[in-house]
Order: sequence, then structure tokens, then C-alpha cells
Amino acid sequence: MNSYLRFWTLLALACLSPNGAARAYDFEPLKPLDLRKVDPAMAADLFGAYEIRDKGGQKRCRIVLLKETAIGGYGVEVDPKCKAAFPVMDDVAGWRLLESWTIDLIDPLRKTRVRFETPDNRYVASGEPSDIAGMHELRKLPSAAGKKR
Repeated sequence: MNSYLRFWTLLALACLSPNGAARAYDFEPLKPLDLRKVDPAMAADLFGAYEIRDKGGQKRCRIVLLKETAIGGYGVEVDPKCKAAFPVMDDVAGWRLLESWTIDLIDPLRKTRVRFETPDNRYVASGEPSDIAGMHELRKLPSAAGKKR
């Protein structure tokens, strides 16, 4: 077997391997939520600043879910300091809203890296254990609108 063929064979096996770097976490397929069909106030409240926290509140990561569309969903602003708390956040380039108000954080290739679901009035993380290590919940931050300066 020549070296060229050997390289491609090994690469294919690595991708199929359960521990291969290219293996994606298996998220349950969910349909996108059509914001045009929900109460406009609820939809408007979805956008804005959030904080990802660990269980003790020691690690925090501020993100802003934008209304502007981006490849694969909507745009997101991720605080550069997030990488220190949750390294996967360095790969997040957008977000999607799915049925049951589920929020997926996606990478530049539109692959879901972290999913936040609401089983009990709060958003909890699911995904590859190494990606969500330490993540406990996603909290909406109070809006600055209406506050006195």
C-alpha cells in the first residue's frame, strides 16, 4: 500500500472511530422555531445578554444573542474572556432557536457544540462532556433598557 493510500485510510478510520476528533455529539434532531408564529413580546425578550455559569457561580461567560441572521442561524457576541472559563466558547460563531425554546450554540461549520434546553424554567447545557465541562446553566441578564444612569 503506498503512503498516499495509507494516509487516507488512516484518516477515514479516525473519523469513524468513537474517539476520533471528527466525531460529532449526537444531539436529538429538533425543528427550528419560527419566531413569526410566536408572541412578539416573547420573541423580542429572547434576544440580548445572557450568562453561562458553573454550578457555584465562580465561572461565568457573557454572551449576547443577536437578532441579525448569520450563516446557520443568528449572530452571537461572545466575551473574549469566555475561553478561560469554558474553552468551547472560543469555537462558537452563532446560535439557533429550536422547538421547545431550545438554544444551540454553533461553530463556524454550523455544527452544534452546546445545546441549552429548558426542562424546568431554566436553561441547562447538554453536549460533548469535554465541551460542556463545568457548564451548569444559561441565564438571561436583566435588560439595561429603562434603568437610570
